[in-house]
Amino acid sequence: MEPRGGIDLGGTKIQAAIVDADHAVVGADRRPTPTTGGPEDVAQAIGAALAAAASEAGLHTATLAGVGIGSPGEIDAASGTVSQARNLPGWEGSFPLGPRVGELAGVARVAVGNDVDVATAAEARLGAGRGRDSLLGVFWGTGVGGGIVLGGRPWAGRGAAGEIGHVVVRIGGRHCPCGRRGCMEAYAGRAAMEARARKLVDEGHHTKLFHLMEKHGRDRLTSGIWSRALDHDDKLTRELLDEAVDALGAGIASAANLLDVEAIILGGGLGLRLGEPFRARIEAAMMPHLFSDEDPPDLLLAELGDLGGALGAALLVDDRAPARADG
Repeated sequence: MEPRGGIDLGGTKIQAAIVDADHAVVGADRRPTPTTGGPEDVAQAIGAALAAAASEAGLHTATLAGVGIGSPGEIDAASGTVSQARNLPGWEGSFPLGPRVGELAGVARVAVGNDVDVATAAEARLGAGRGRDSLLGVFWGTGVGGGIVLGGRPWAGRGAAGEIGHVVVRIGGRHCPCGRRGCMEAYAGRAAMEARARKLVDEGHHTKLFHLMEKHGRDRLTSGIWSRALDHDDKLTRELLDEAVDALGAGIASAANLLDVEAIILGGGLGLRLGEPFRARIEAAMMPHLFSDEDPPDLLLAELGDLGGALGAALLVDDRAPARADG
């Protein structure tokens, strides 16, 4: 089998990987997601990341068997179109991401899937979920995304299943980036946490978050900045992460009560960066809300790390009839 490309498109980063027949990564590239412009700028950045990853593998993108893309937003898998990807710059409408990336890379086979669904599928097949018949993937990053596997197969419902970030954890609560109130993501999503931190600073609260952001040359509060602020024992950081843990505990437990899955896989930028201490904290925060608290599901850290989304995207090339660059 010829190598395939995988792209994990997130709110803060684009991770590209070139994967061989044994699912081993033979080339990779990571770069920031554009913060300005629009879908075309994102597509150009994906093309550049894919080219860099292919070069590391000693290949040209045109020789790849295909490319998979895991993207936020509403996905039309048949056409490769992505709509309403609000965590990406200027992406309010629809854009033919698959075909455009295919044009830029010279690749005919491009498949597009939901970013969290493909990362969950990768963990189920290659990572922490191996051997499990049912699981819930929770990806704590710019937002909070979820993916579901039931009976050994991905479950997408009518196309929007797994939106765990929009489980309501507080009736009439804080505004969520989705426009509604009280969602888990309003308390735990990195973008919402940053907006909350900025509001509190404007109200006179003190924090090292933005000093660290500038010191490390970032233009937003990345997962690494949150981690560094925590290492500095920053009071506001602790308080906002405490709120996030409480929201994650309640929301994940509610999903577990409904689905009764064998395992829950915790990934995403914040989930992986904060690691085992926060996995244990979220597990403890779940317990008061679990119906089957004597037999809780396993809560496991994602094993595939930052490359999980790109690996899952590469699997799309084999699993799905892809959109083609030639229309």
